[in-house]
Amino acid sequence: MGRLQALRELEEILELLMSEIRYGKATLPECCRRMAGRLKEPYGEAFRGVYEEMEKNTGTGFGDVFRKHMEGCLGKLPIKKEDGENFLRFVSESSFAEEKMQLRSIDISKELIHGGVEALERENGEKCRLAVGLGAMSGLLLVIVLL
Repeated sequence: MGRLQALRELEEILELLMSEIRYGKATLPECCRRMAGRLKEPYGEAFRGVYEEMEKNTGTGFGDVFRKHMEGCLGKLPIKKEDGENFLRFVSESSFAEEKMQLRSIDISKELIHGGVEALERENGEKCRLAVGLGAMSGLLLVIVLL
């Protein structure tokens, strides 16, 4: 899996989280439980761990628990540290009890991840054009050498 695919998956996870809050009217820990069963590894395991630790009610806040479990998960992905911080940005602001504020902070994280996706797609497009140009130039060089 490449960085671009990993960023797209993180963007999709944030969208699912927003849907669970908006339409399922679930709390953040409950969202984690629901999503754990739907997400492939390593995400499912991390979300399950968040839910289970929150159920133990150790007094640790959701943001700290989520960050702890997700940092382990994000460490397995081919992403930059900045990408992981953009993904986790919303948990530093998730102390808002109101649904609209939670959704807005998750949306900001999603926009940051989407910006990374767009930048990578542009970069890949430029690399493809460069590869085509180099291929044409090497073909011309071969023709010249053979003449």
